[in-house]
Parts: sequence; structure tokens; C-alpha cells
Amino acid sequence: MAITNTFGDDTRHIQDFTSVSYYVMFAPASANETHEAYVNGLASAASVLESMIDEVSEYWPCDDHHTASTPTQEARPQKSHEVFLVHGRDDGAKQTVARFLEQLGLEAVLLAEQPNQGRTIIEKFEAHAHVRFTVALLTPDDTGSLEGERHEYRARQNVVFELGYFIGKLGREGVCALTKGKVEIPSDYSGVVYIPLDDPGAWKLALVKELKTAGFDVDANRAL
Repeated sequence: MAITNTFGDDTRHIQDFTSVSYYVMFAPASANETHEAYVNGLASAASVLESMIDEVSEYWPCDDHHTASTPTQEARPQKSHEVFLVHGRDDGAKQTVARFLEQLGLEAVLLAEQPNQGRTIIEKFEAHAHVRFTVALLTPDDTGSLEGERHEYRARQNVVFELGYFIGKLGREGVCALTKGKVEIPSDYSGVVYIPLDDPGAWKLALVKELKTAGFDVDANRAL
């Protein structure tokens, strides 16, 4: 996606990157040969990316000298009052958090409430992902485990995917994760403070604090 947005859809840059092989061309292959082919593929991919970086650094004097971009590639302004709400199947928790955001004077963006306009889910998601802040609601909707281990409650896969997407897009400071009940935490995101969606409502003050830190002018007295 980054290569396409930078250089265009049908360019040698995409071809160079997608043509990198990570596998042994002729089977059968030993485990060592398979591993070596994978490592060599990673090195080749890194070399291709480095050459693209060098091309931009050396031959693009400024940001205005980009190749022609389509409307979907152009940077879209972030909506200052919108907060994207990532959620699973717990409708009650979703509505509680959404209504609280609205009481603070913000607009909660829920993907299911947006018009489809003939788009795929990922196209619809990307069209509404231009926000300054995201609240990810992790509720125990699914179960899963490593083979042979006891099943644990976890958030739905779309929630984990969207959580990771916004962490990459906005940084960890632009994402607040709320948890309900006993739910498995994504391992790559462990160590980060999660806010329990508790019944007494302490999560509301904690969320307001995160929003203020992110630059939102919100007043908890409007909603508490």
C-alpha cells in the first residue's frame, strides 16, 4: 500500500517488490534450504525498499514532486471531532461508549452505521479511518487457544485487526483500548494500559483523560 501510494499502481516498484521470492524454486528442499531461501528473500525485499528510499531522497527535491496520484491516494484531512469506535458483537457496550462520546460533543464513527455505497468492507473502512483518535472496544465475543490448551475469551478478529491498523496509523497515543470482562489481550500490544469498562463508570474519566492528552477539548461534566 505504501509503495502504491508513493509511486502508483502499475509501476516497476510494485513489480520489483512483489517478484521477490521467499521459497526454494525446485523441490524437494531441506529445512535448512527452505530457511535460507526465506532469509535471502527478506534481504532482497529490504534491498528493494532501500533503493526506493534512495530514489525518493535523491531525485525528489520536495514533496510536490510526487508522481501523479489518484483521489484515493491523496492525503485526506483528519476530522477533528470524529472518533472511530472499533467494536465487536457486544451491542450494549458499543452503544454505551458511542453515546458517551456523543455526550462529550464528539462524533462516534461506527462502520456499520455508514453507507456502503457499493464498496467492499476494507474500502469502506479506509474511507472512514481518517480520524485523530480511536477507541477500541475489546469484548469477549470469541474463544480460542493454542492447540491443546484451554480456550480463552478473546475479541473478534476484526477488532484485533482494526486495533493494529490504528496503532500503526495514529501511534499508541492515538488509540485507547477498553476491555470488558476477562478477555485475552493481543500479545504484541501487551504492557500497554487497558481501561476496564467497569460498571461504576470510572472508565469514563480515564477515557476523557486520554482524549484531552490527544488534544481534544472535552469536558467530563457534560457527560457525568
